[in-house]
Amino acid sequence: MSFLRNRPVEYLITCEHGGSAIPREYSRLFRNRQGLLASHRGYDRGSRDLAGRLAERLGGRLYYAETSRLLVDLNRSPGHPRLFSEITRYLAGEEKATLLLTYYHPYRNAVRSFISGCIGEGRGVVHVSVHTFTPVLGGVRNADAGLLYDPSRDAERELCLAWQEALSTVMPWIRVRRNYPYRGKSDGMVSSMRKRFGPRHYLGVELELNQRHVREGRSSWKRLQDLIGQGAEEALSALELTR
Repeated sequence: MSFLRNRPVEYLITCEHGGSAIPREYSRLFRNRQGLLASHRGYDRGSRDLAGRLAERLGGRLYYAETSRLLVDLNRSPGHPRLFSEITRYLAGEEKATLLLTYYHPYRNAVRSFISGCIGEGRGVVHVSVHTFTPVLGGVRNADAGLLYDPSRDAERELCLAWQEALSTVMPWIRVRRNYPYRGKSDGMVSSMRKRFGPRHYLGVELELNQRHVREGRSSWKRLQDLIGQGAEEALSALELTR
């Protein structure tokens, strides 16, 4: 059954790759790796700003990470081969367990608890996980933005279609694709929450933005964030998924 619309909803915005910080106790592992940390492998440039603006615009709850994904990737499930990077995967089991206990599980548990609390109070949850992607990886990425969803979940597909249409109106100069540059069902925070919460109560999508837009002038970048938020508002309103 599709997402129930005739009830209150809460908006949840998360940003799993929002920063490139390395805690002092792990700085030895990243000595002379500043360039790597500053690259797309270290974090999603601009994602924290975009997530914050979207949460502010929608009046949603925001969770974001500031530690680098090269320490432990909060967007990967336990057991995933890229949960730990090439730098941390060779740590002793006890050290890995400490990383999970200190950084991974608190973040995941906070998001999961928020969703559970909303559902327990009779509200649905619309979750947007915000990411950015490098313009070139195995060739030039042929999109400005991507909206990722599970095609088997009707409400997710409808929201992404409506958001894509809204963005084409407010920003006709950019190309928005669905389930690009990644598949919407790939492992991640959203797919993990889908497994835990059914489609009647939880609607989760991912927003991906090409990092070339983040590198534009400050005023252009702020304007783009506002327009993306405007598109989200219009799409949610059209589908009667307002708070």
